[in-house]
Amino acid sequence: MKITSAMRRCEEQIMQLPNVTGIGIGKKGDKDVIKVFVKQKLPESALRPHEVIPKSLGGYDVDVEEIGIVTAQV
Repeated sequence: MKITSAMRRCEEQIMQLPNVTGIGIGKKGDKDVIKVFVKQKLPESALRPHEVIPKSLGGYDVDVEEIGIVTAQV
């Protein structure tokens, strides 16, 4: 499965998780990864099991990146 298809397949589910602000495709080193953007990185122990972002999606590693609160620039 292509990474774009893998990301789109899980996008709706991931976007419903608390703290998640976006999802995309990026690189970690020389490897393609699915990027999940969050307001604030939290330890797994601070989340309920169903709120934890998976470590991989569709066979691709997930990289969680803290970006803070996203606002529109006017």
